Parts: sequence; structure tokens; C-alpha cells
Amino acid sequence: MSNSFNIFGLNITYYSLCILTGVIVAYILIYKEAKRHNINQRYIDDIIFYGLICGILGARIYYVLFNLDYYLDNINEIIKIWHGGLAIHGGILFGALFVYLYSRRNKINFIELTDIILPGVIIAQAIGRWGNFFNREAYGMMVSKELLEKLLIPKFIINGMNINGNYYLPTFYIESILCLIGFIIILLIRKYKNKTGYITSFYLIWYGIIRLIIEYFRTDSLMIGPFKMAMIVSIIFIILGIILFIKSKKEKE
Repeated sequence: MSNSFNIFGLNITYYSLCILTGVIVAYILIYKEAKRHNINQRYIDDIIFYGLICGILGARIYYVLFNLDYYLDNINEIIKIWHGGLAIHGGILFGALFVYLYSRRNKINFIELTDIILPGVIIAQAIGRWGNFFNREAYGMMVSKELLEKLLIPKFIINGMNINGNYYLPTFYIESILCLIGFIIILLIRKYKNKTGYITSFYLIWYGIIRLIIEYFRTDSLMIGPFKMAMIVSIIFIILGIILFIKSKKEKE
């Protein structure tokens, strides 16, 4: 299975294309929602542009730090993000830090901003995960073809998960579907039960649970000692989400 294609002599990887598509969709959604909240377009352009840069750098730095031995021996690989190796938690943390500092500087409610941004982020995650399929990465444990068929995994994904004669659990696909479901729920929250902090708290809890489960099956997790780092961060996300939800619920309309 090829992981790239050529246009006018330019080699384009499917991984990069998936990431770019996710970014474009996220931008459109964030821009429309910010306009509805009467937030200055310049602020949103700054947040998306610089936040995206911080997010990508953070995702790469996070990944490289947890694979430092390899990258110290292969320095030239550090900048080759099209080969894979973007840790979403690093992107979220660095991106959130930028948004927080930007909101403080421009006197904008940070949680209101994250409520606007995160619907775009979670759908971008759903789209971006397909880049892992083309790179044949971020999959889970070895399983039987029969199990994948029982799980109603599409045939082309099952075929793609046949690596060196063995079949693997497509955790990237499961995460993508769950992110898509989360996006739909967020749209319903925004329409019927919206209150500042609800979307952000839901995202933290929902994605925290998703990664906590997914990471259990992953075989390529970033580790800190005997622990999977993504599971630790996911638990923190869930706790923060619960705290924010309780706090938001107590606040007066």
C-alpha cells in the first residue's frame, strides 16, 4: 500500500494530506463559531495560525523526547514529520498553553475560547487519524482476521492491517470513529444544553476515556518507566473535565 502520490513532480504523503484536511475543516468550524460569538476575526486568525504551529511543534517535541535515543542517532529524522510521529497530547498541551497566554494578553475568556476551538479540534483528530492508516502506525495488538470481521471493520482496513502476514487491531480507526461520535455529541450540547465550559469539559472527559481505552491495546505507546504516558495524561484530562463540569454547572446563567 503506497503512502504517497505524485502531482507535477511533487511527492505528497497521505499522512500530510489527512493532517491538512483536518486543519482546514477545523478552521472553517472555529471561524464560524467565533463569528457567532462576536469574537474579532484577527484574534481567531492569530489563534489558529500560531496555535497550529505551537500544536505541531508540541506534538513533535513530545514524541521526540519519548524516543530520544532513536532521534539522537538519527538527527535528520527529527524534522520529517511526514514520516509520522506526532503525539496528539503534546499538540493539545502546547496548543492550549498558547491559547491560554493569548487569552490572558487580550483579555478573552479562556474557557469560552476552548469551547469554540475544541469542536474543530476533535473533528480534525478524527480526520487526522487516517494518516496513521497510510503510514501503518498507531495500531494495536495482533489479532485474527476473523475477529476484525466480527467487529465489522471495513475490508480495506483489514487488508491494510495485514502487516508481514499478521493482522493487527486498527486502534486508529476506532479512535477516529469515537472522535466523530464525540463531535456529534458536542454539536448537540452546543445546540440544546450549551453553557460556558460544557463543551470543554465534555471534550476532556470524552477524549480522556477514549485514549485510556485505546492506549490499553496500543503496542507502540510512549512510556515513562513502566507506565503508558498517554494513560496518565488521559486520567488527568478526565479529572480536569469533571472539575470544570462541576464548576460550570454551579455558575449562574
